[in-house]
Amino acid sequence: MRVKGETVRRNKRQGGYDWSFLWLAVAVVATGSMMLVASDSVPERIPSYVSWTPETIAAAYSGDDFRGMLLAKRCEHCHGAEGFSDRGSTPNLAGIDRLTIWKELEDFRSRKRTSRVMEPIAESLSSRDVADLVAYYARLPVFADLQDNRNFPQARPDPSHAGMASHLVSFGDGGRGIPPCQSCHGPVAYRPGVPSLANQNGEYVLSQLEAFAGGTRANDINMPMRTISSLLTEDERQALAEYYGAGLGLQPGSSSGAR
Repeated sequence: MRVKGETVRRNKRQGGYDWSFLWLAVAVVATGSMMLVASDSVPERIPSYVSWTPETIAAAYSGDDFRGMLLAKRCEHCHGAEGFSDRGSTPNLAGIDRLTIWKELEDFRSRKRTSRVMEPIAESLSSRDVADLVAYYARLPVFADLQDNRNFPQARPDPSHAGMASHLVSFGDGGRGIPPCQSCHGPVAYRPGVPSLANQNGEYVLSQLEAFAGGTRANDINMPMRTISSLLTEDERQALAEYYGAGLGLQPGSSSGAR
């Protein structure tokens, strides 16, 4: 009786081959193939079907604001007659640029952004309706109007929260990989193509930060908001919501915190 090692050495001296290595190679290749098949079967997660091309930008800017004003009568119950809601949980739309509202409505239409209220409304709109509505809301003034019943601005945050938010807005937190809020949203909380926070209700801001952090909202292309929101603490998200809800975003971030 020969042990395995002696058999291998004899086979090598006689010009044979150790077939165990071949079976190992086959097993490795087969396993790799199975892994490739498994990875290919995972559905691709697409945050939004909106692609910023010259055609889509032209579509967003093609609307008629007068026709949009007539269509917006159906939106006033929630978003207010002048684009300012009387409920803190509902977003203000007055003065937000066309690209921002257009994308959000398109995401609601494709269900890339979920809402039991907004999905059926957005689906009922034609492409022309969407363009007209965003033209109207983009032209609305943001200064106070005696006819509206706005919830904005809310009370100023306490000094500790104001200082915390101001630092995040102006400087972020490099140690945790958090960029300044103003790097995307602008030094006075406004930048075309990015959701404006200059006149936004704090309760709504908080709900969206929490939705991004928890992954229940996932229509941010390249995941900037999901990433940043998940890195923020609950207290920091609250502080930022209070900061923007009080209208402090209209000032340069570093000038509005506690001293």
